[in-house]
Amino acid sequence: MQKLSRRSFLKAGLAAAGTLGTSGLALPASVRGADTNELATLIDIRKCVGCEACVDACQEVNAHKFPEPEKPFPKMYPSRVKVADWSEKRDVRDRLTPYTWVFIQNATVTVNGEEQELSFPRRCMHCQNPPCADLCPWGAARKLENGITRIHSDICLGGQKCKAVCPWKIPERQTGVGLYLDILPSLAGNGVMFKCDRCYNRIEKGELPACIGACPEDVQTIGPREEIIKQARMIAKEIGGYIYGETENGGTNTIYVSPVPFETLNKAIEKGPGRPHFDGVEDAMAHADNLAKAMIIAPLAGVAAGVGRFYKAAKNLDASRGKEGKR
Repeated sequence: MQKLSRRSFLKAGLAAAGTLGTSGLALPASVRGADTNELATLIDIRKCVGCEACVDACQEVNAHKFPEPEKPFPKMYPSRVKVADWSEKRDVRDRLTPYTWVFIQNATVTVNGEEQELSFPRRCMHCQNPPCADLCPWGAARKLENGITRIHSDICLGGQKCKAVCPWKIPERQTGVGLYLDILPSLAGNGVMFKCDRCYNRIEKGELPACIGACPEDVQTIGPREEIIKQARMIAKEIGGYIYGETENGGTNTIYVSPVPFETLNKAIEKGPGRPHFDGVEDAMAHADNLAKAMIIAPLAGVAAGVGRFYKAAKNLDASRGKEGKR
């Protein structure tokens, strides 16, 4: 009961205060300007109290990036391409959606002989060699030099290839938005895929990602991946703990440290759509067939991305001219 009451207190007070204060928090001096180095975040599961300050901050800071779908939706052919509409369920917070890019997962486990509830934020793992970016046929998903994997909503067609190849099935689709409405509204991918972009625009300005800045318990730390790995190993050694993300899928830029094995956590968490697992994951891009696909897709994706951007720019230009003509 003591832990639950603490959570209630934090959620009512510190969470709101932390969310409103994120704009003034900056990246550590050692991180600023390191856009050629991969940045990683360390999530210390021991510290999380499940207050959801990170969820609130993410939704507040990134609200301008969230989809605003046009309805009614075009009828899709073939009919197996199903509508994915979360626009009336924006308050869902217990799984990943196009409007919830981070959520709190819970697990009841035994730690040092005592039953304990652990909480931890879940979001995109930002893989070092992301299959979503390597295998996106439209080049909409791309990895930035600083280690962030971002889906560019202006050229995404919502075909869900990124979700299909993601070991954790992270990206989620919203129907009724995006380029497909303008080019092939009944035949293309039926929307846009959304996921955590690790507040890339804030990092560009030297600011902390919203979830990190708002956390009252300092659960997350951001820095060069090499330093984050060292820190994770140090904590794991100190507590006899375990690391997730260092080698999974060839290595990710989201690193977890836990006092119990991740196999134990994986058995205790609720898994399924929008709720990623903690399974062991082999390097998806180490397989020859995926590498071959990436080599074929890469030049085509580059052309497709260029066409998509040109089309979007032309549309925006026409729209601005239309506004000027009405004046």
